[in-house]
Amino acid sequence: TVVKSTHVEYPLCFPLCAENLLVLTVATKQTEGFQRFRRSAQFFNYKIQVLGLEEEWQGGDDQQPAGGGQKVRLLKSALKQHGDKEDLIILFVESYDVLFASGPTELLKKFKQAKSKVVFSAENYIYPDRKLEAKYPQVRDGKRFLGSGGFIGYAPNLKKLVEDWKGEDDDSDQLFYTKIFLDPQKRESINITLDHRSRIFQNLNGALDEIVLKFENARVRARNLLYDTLPVVIHGNGPTKLQLNYLGNYIPQVWTFETGCTVCDEGLRSLSGFKALPMILIGIFIEQPTPFLSQFFLRLRNLHYPKQRIQLFIHNHVSEVMVLENVGKMDTSSSTLGTFAALVIGPDDEVENAEARNLGMDLCRKDPDCDYYFSLDAEVVLKNKETLRILIEQNKLVIAPLVSRHEKLWSNFWGALSPDGYYARSEDYVDIVQRRRVGLWNVPYISSVYMVKGKALRSELEQGDLFHSGKLDADMALCHNIRSQGVFMYLTNQHQFGHILSLENYQTSHLHNDLWQIFSNPEDWREKYIHENYTAALKGKLVEMPCPDVYWFPIFTDTACDELVEEMEHYGQWSTGDNTDSRIQGGYENVPTIDIHMNQIGFEREWYKFLLDYIAPITEKLYPGYYTKTQFELAFVVRYKPDEQPSLVPHHDASTFTINIALNRVGIDYEGGGCRFLRYNCSIRAPRKGWSLMHPGRLTHYHEGLPTTRGTRYIAVSFIDP
Repeated sequence: TVVKSTHVEYPLCFPLCAENLLVLTVATKQTEGFQRFRRSAQFFNYKIQVLGLEEEWQGGDDQQPAGGGQKVRLLKSALKQHGDKEDLIILFVESYDVLFASGPTELLKKFKQAKSKVVFSAENYIYPDRKLEAKYPQVRDGKRFLGSGGFIGYAPNLKKLVEDWKGEDDDSDQLFYTKIFLDPQKRESINITLDHRSRIFQNLNGALDEIVLKFENARVRARNLLYDTLPVVIHGNGPTKLQLNYLGNYIPQVWTFETGCTVCDEGLRSLSGFKALPMILIGIFIEQPTPFLSQFFLRLRNLHYPKQRIQLFIHNHVSEVMVLENVGKMDTSSSTLGTFAALVIGPDDEVENAEARNLGMDLCRKDPDCDYYFSLDAEVVLKNKETLRILIEQNKLVIAPLVSRHEKLWSNFWGALSPDGYYARSEDYVDIVQRRRVGLWNVPYISSVYMVKGKALRSELEQGDLFHSGKLDADMALCHNIRSQGVFMYLTNQHQFGHILSLENYQTSHLHNDLWQIFSNPEDWREKYIHENYTAALKGKLVEMPCPDVYWFPIFTDTACDELVEEMEHYGQWSTGDNTDSRIQGGYENVPTIDIHMNQIGFEREWYKFLLDYIAPITEKLYPGYYTKTQFELAFVVRYKPDEQPSLVPHHDASTFTINIALNRVGIDYEGGGCRFLRYNCSIRAPRKGWSLMHPGRLTHYHEGLPTTRGTRYIAVSFIDP
């Protein structure tokens, strides 16, 4: 549609057409912040001209209020080209810490409504010269002070705005524009006003409490609650970069409830077609006694990534022997295809945590063939075998996979920081941890497991000491130093990666300390110690009945059996097999065995938890209508030897029901043995290692232990509900 005149035909929107809008911004480097800005501009089809690219930045930084003069110089130079175009509207904004939340049409509409030729963003704070406050015009409603980080105006007016600039690159642009605005004559002649109610520009500094995310119809906006406005340009000025990162996880339409993540498939690095996959240095850190270390190294070995493209750096503060044994199982000969090359720094080397982490990262930094550095703490249970490939394909400088404690909110990232730099919970933290919001998240803190590009270590993160910063812990120092270089730390929860072990209650006084982890790390305990077919048995499969009302089912792994036997032999205080037994109430045992009670090794609570979690459910399946709380007075491991106690006389158990778990292998570890139920004349002569017999106790199932003729037989017995 056009409006006809005698000379020229203009579009109805003239001069406020998107075609007449040009965005000028300053960026000396194409940082991740700049790439985010550019993406948001492209999303809304803004026309952008970047000033100062590849120039050295001389304009100061966020730590000093002055500076920024270089931006004025670059703008003044650009306006030589554009300044005479009367219909051209120019938006001048920062780039590293700016996002667009809406498009040119809304921007121009709001600019027109301001009824001024130049509109600056407004702030709550005055800087860099507080003495100028008295000269500012009073405002009835809104922010009073000028912010130089964003302004919009007609090109000739902006040319007039900067024509008197003769300052140095590190002089203050803020002070320059402030003095122009505070000069009533210049303010009127250039026709400047401020965006007092944040209709166009939202400066976050001093205004974090004003802003919330507004989700609506597959769109996301930042809403100013104080003025009930929807700003178009969001500026994370001053110390609000992290809040901008949070908003940038959603704006513009990066993540919505309707679409989920819209950027997760952008800029990916394909690993298909490579003759050789990227070289990875994995830094493994065992900084304190950690359960399930053997499983940790097994999972590492099973990662789906060619072993000849992986090198290991290991720093540990625990048993040298244990770590070397596990590394040895992985075959670390670097000359053989399909194996790891490893460097181990042990406790005797006396290298502290931060120094060790710097050393690991530095090994990758100094090796031009090191494409990625993958830091992995031993408490991380990395179950996704594709983790390395997934992280590489995301193609970020720094990225972490989400891991959290099992069914807990404790995780390896923070969604926000408190004013003093410690943990604060972001609004979306719980949803991200519980994967109700799935995507790629720019976060202020990661730990425990993360990947860094080798080229980033040789450029943006080239400083050698990333793990020190004042009095901060090593992990917080790393994140502080990464943030200070303008590098984003991403977290992905697009896949299930694993979880984090709890280390708080890890006892180290036993031979096999993992046995005691059933409370702190129940999932990992189950994986290590409960038979892989237990779940099938719970469903009624693989349950046999070799004798009437005697059930037989898998319960323990070989590892559980071996470690329980070894723990008892390590304790070593076996009973004598006499009727006199001070360990039991009354001091008399009617049917004595040579045994060690669970409470003698401090395992009674853990054994009760095992019975409750694993024996009770199967009992209630096999004996319908009977419900057990698995109370017991006696739980013990029995040892049978031909020259010690080969068998057991016929007897009833002092229980409602009994479990009897075979802990080693007939025909290999011993010969003979087994159990005979006299009333049914039924014998079980070949007990299976890790399988449990379950049978009624008193009254019906009179039984005896058959003679062990060679070797040593071990069984774990519990008299339940006595």
